[in-house]
Amino acid sequence: MKFLVLNGPNINLLGVREPDIYGRMDYNALIEKVTKGCEDLGIETEFYQSNHEGALVDAIQQALGKFDGIVINPAAYTHTSIAILDALKAVGIPAAEVHISDVTQRENFRQISYAGMACCCHVIGKGIDGYIIAAKQLREYIESH
Repeated sequence: MKFLVLNGPNINLLGVREPDIYGRMDYNALIEKVTKGCEDLGIETEFYQSNHEGALVDAIQQALGKFDGIVINPAAYTHTSIAILDALKAVGIPAAEVHISDVTQRENFRQISYAGMACCCHVIGKGIDGYIIAAKQLREYIESH
């Protein structure tokens, strides 16, 4: 099984950006940890991060026919991007939404997840481990459908 792991804006600044919320692990360490955790689950991963909405839409579209699933942390685009929602719906690849922090306990504007409307799994507030949890849930979803 092969998953695309997509990360939205500012995830490249992990370890620097608000470490009390997002932790001290940097983006390269996230990639290493999630790669290893997914390998242990029998899942091959490819990572992509962009601060640009259109680049994330392009990556979702280009995943068609190449990946079995998408694990996505749309970051701030979670709450604003109908384009990412539409891309996820258009390709029809099963997707899992991940958020490092517990967005349900944060500002009011973070309470809507457009991208999440196209996702079969949601892992929120579990830190970096949330990516591995989401991959496991997504694999189980795909295997059962």
